[in-house]
Amino acid sequence: MEEVKLFRTWSSPYALRIVWALKLKGIVYETIYEDLANKSSLLLEYNPVHKKVPVLLHNGTPICESLVILEYIDETWNTTARFLPEDPLARATARFWAKFNDDRVTTSIFRAYVTQGAEQEEAIGPALENLDIVEKQLIGKNFFSGESFGFLDLVFGWIAKYLGIFEETGGIKLLDEDRFPLILAWKDKFCDIPVIKESWPDQEKLITKFQLMREHFISTAAGSS
Repeated sequence: MEEVKLFRTWSSPYALRIVWALKLKGIVYETIYEDLANKSSLLLEYNPVHKKVPVLLHNGTPICESLVILEYIDETWNTTARFLPEDPLARATARFWAKFNDDRVTTSIFRAYVTQGAEQEEAIGPALENLDIVEKQLIGKNFFSGESFGFLDLVFGWIAKYLGIFEETGGIKLLDEDRFPLILAWKDKFCDIPVIKESWPDQEKLITKFQLMREHFISTAAGSS
């Protein structure tokens, strides 16, 4: 019998990708919640390089980094619908946009989120420019992966919930209806998928969590200036 364990925190959007993927594949797994302020010896053993979640443990072997884990799940349990396309060029393109999300989109939005005043105003510009690029990827499509749900929807899925949390707790407005109609339409379709809908963390807990996190980042930045 296969042993599948997922080391995660309840609030991590990166770990949530893996939750979605496992549930969509129908994989039975055990969740092990981590406190990143007091990391377990197992987490440090299984991910000694980055020392963070998510970590997937499959029959005793750890797989780290969410994008790597998504591909591993897709290739290991490949008897159901695949997340990545079969065509090599399409797969390479999906990997490119996944990296764009993690390297550019999330970092620029997070920078706008954890700053304030003039620094925040300056940071909002690059965040919106990256979202403009994301918006263009949905032209003529229902999902980022095409007409049906797939790998890139798992990757960009955090936008459907966490961007609203950032807006509410960070005093910023990013997803304007006139500027980003395709992202907002995709968001509704994405959130209607049963596995997605049932897996979101509690809204109020997320708001509290990210409010405290933002306050911490801002106070830390002020203390070092």
